[in-house]
Amino acid sequence: MAIQAHLVELERKHKILENELHEALVHPSVDDLQIVELKRRKLMVKDEIERLRQTADDTVH
Repeated sequence: MAIQAHLVELERKHKILENELHEALVHPSVDDLQIVELKRRKLMVKDEIERLRQTADDTVH
């Protein structure tokens, strides 16, 4: 179940980054570099979620 717990935590982080990105996009005073960094971090978390899901699926089958 360690993979499942890690997935839950990553999904929580992804949601937080999604909210931060949304807030940054609605405030024009936010620097474009900050937006790019948030998008990059969000994508990295999403990629890790997908890798873990694939690993979990491989171990089940």
